[in-house]
Amino acid sequence: MGTIDILTPHEICATLGQRCRTLRLARNLSQAELAAMTGSSLSSIRRLETLGQGTLLLLARVAEALRVSHQFERFLVLPVVHIADAEREASLAARQRAGRPRTPPG
Repeated sequence: MGTIDILTPHEICATLGQRCRTLRLARNLSQAELAAMTGSSLSSIRRLETLGQGTLLLLARVAEALRVSHQFERFLVLPVVHIADAEREASLAARQRAGRPRTPPG
């Protein structure tokens, strides 16, 4: 039986930062150039690459600048297994807020 590696949220973020750095270097860009391309600060790019820290907006901008934003598609699209799941998803998407708690008659 094989082992399953489970990453912690911190490890996932650190890995994403490392991958951003690898992709940046593969495109022969400096951190300053990437910062300019994304409209962010140099310190934000450094923090993303070294610590895996940054906003989702920064990550999306970096992915777009590095031409890998299409790879988020699998994460963004929810799989539909059954028609009932699709109907439930459509119903949830149409709801604007939760209903009031009902008080028992009495």
